[in-house]
Amino acid sequence: MVEHSPLVFRVSGWNDLSFLVHGFGTRLWNETHFRRDPVLSRFRLVSLRQVHSDIIHRVDVGPKERLTGDALMTDRPGLLLSIRTADCLPVLYATRKPSLVAAAHCGWKGTLKGLAGRMVKVLEKEYRVSPAELSVALGPCIGRQCYEVGEELRKSFSRSGFLLDAFRPHPVRERKYFLDLRGENRRQLQEAGVPPRNIFSVTLCTHCRDELLSYRRNPGTRERMWNFIGLLPG
Repeated sequence: MVEHSPLVFRVSGWNDLSFLVHGFGTRLWNETHFRRDPVLSRFRLVSLRQVHSDIIHRVDVGPKERLTGDALMTDRPGLLLSIRTADCLPVLYATRKPSLVAAAHCGWKGTLKGLAGRMVKVLEKEYRVSPAELSVALGPCIGRQCYEVGEELRKSFSRSGFLLDAFRPHPVRERKYFLDLRGENRRQLQEAGVPPRNIFSVTLCTHCRDELLSYRRNPGTRERMWNFIGLLPG
């Protein structure tokens, strides 16, 4: 189940996690909303210079400068981790005990590098949490019916040892495929040990929905949607 306001989507499967806040912003959500919201204004916003990598940062204090990478994790209340997207898949992580949160930016490059599953392993190492304890929320991204890719990308996944179930041949165009970005990241999470029942999803296509931003729909746009998660400060 998904909860929706004009500005943000949330997964209702996390309603009982009263110690955290999270959201997948629409195109209407911007940085000023963090300052105006009575709850979110209590947080320090942490964002990244995203480079389509598999670089993960552990954040124990608010960094003085913007970090470079594509994933963040923390067990410190009051830090709001953010990922910005416009077709790529935002992935949010949380556990109860110990309480921690994480966020990852998974486009095709991050997916090819196995970032979603690698985050599970890094969280296990850094915080000694079992993958079975993790709860994960997948946000809006470009849907499998809209994400057309070429033969070379499919070969790149094959050379890296991935199953090719996420690729469906285009019905008309030769050497073209549709990539199920959400499905492939879900598979990687499950392969890393996250139980299927612990994975929640906002199954909306950014390319199809006007309230969402899509780079494929509007090539060259620099606008991005804000996706965020944090542990409530005391």
